Amino acid sequence: MRLPPGRRDGLFWLGCDARFTPSAVACLNQKLEERNFMTIYALIGAAGYIAPRHMRAMADTGGKLAAAYDPNDSVGIMDSHFPDAEFFTEFELFDRHVGALQRDGKKIDYMTICSPNYLHDAHCRFALRSGVDAICEKPLVLNPGDIDGLAAIERDTGRRISTILQLRLHPAIIALRDRFAKSQRRHKVELTYITSRGRWYHASWKGAEARSGGVATNIGVHFFDMLSFVFGPASRNEAHLREAERAAGSLECERADVSWFLSLDRNDLPDSVKGKKTTFRSITVDGEEVEFSEGFTDLHTRSYEEIIAGRGFSLDEVRPSIDIVSTFRTAPIVRSNGVHAFAQKAMHK
Repeated sequence: MRLPPGRRDGLFWLGCDARFTPSAVACLNQKLEERNFMTIYALIGAAGYIAPRHMRAMADTGGKLAAAYDPNDSVGIMDSHFPDAEFFTEFELFDRHVGALQRDGKKIDYMTICSPNYLHDAHCRFALRSGVDAICEKPLVLNPGDIDGLAAIERDTGRRISTILQLRLHPAIIALRDRFAKSQRRHKVELTYITSRGRWYHASWKGAEARSGGVATNIGVHFFDMLSFVFGPASRNEAHLREAERAAGSLECERADVSWFLSLDRNDLPDSVKGKKTTFRSITVDGEEVEFSEGFTDLHTRSYEEIIAGRGFSLDEVRPSIDIVSTFRTAPIVRSNGVHAFAQKAMHK
């Protein structure tokens, strides 16, 4: 008899007697029929920018959203996928509802965390203490020490936190890693990412470094994870530029020297895309452009497929990228020969 994917608790998880008795089997059959093998979710941060991608991933993988919470009630997007999901604007009521579902045997499989960055670790702790595995949007936390606390709660509760590191699942990035995994020489890598944001950004929590972690954390952490994934862990981390709208630096990875530049300012866009696109991303390795402009739309769905199958990315896997952004946040600004060309231009504006 097949249980829903990714679960380990069998009869007890479904709210039945854990002993394999005739009555327990009858209960199991009824529960499985009622749930139709669905993976059941709760969601924190339903009104956020990234939440629709998670809702789509839930739906695409045959899941059901049982309950969602956000202090902001602009959540009409829920109608596109889960119009019957319960919604709360007060955390205490959401907490009560999740507890009632658990007690009534209507178990939640995963709690997805899409709240502001500085709340991710607290909401992950809430999920695990509620007896639910967590799926957390990047960045998992702002500082490496917070990972240690989450690891302790994983051990205490027996539950797991999986984080979204979607670039590891991009076919072009996987091919890049395979290509350089056994390279015997160092490579020169240049990363450029510009994603235009308006004035609203700085008026929101994203514009406050204490809440978002700053530009390098908020829009760059998944790129740093990708660089570590492809070229090995970073042993040196320099900061060249750190402003409210842009950041730049260099990394010395195991197999590559990396120069990087990140920006929210549309004025930093190359002339070739100004007026045509609002986002520009580029990675070159030894001067050769890596084509990965496509294939981003379904990466959250791919992430959910992996998590449900028990192959989600663990706390240990996310640590290197958190180390990089945390170190960069307080590193002294230096001017070396490896300053990115876009950063040099910004410095002379």
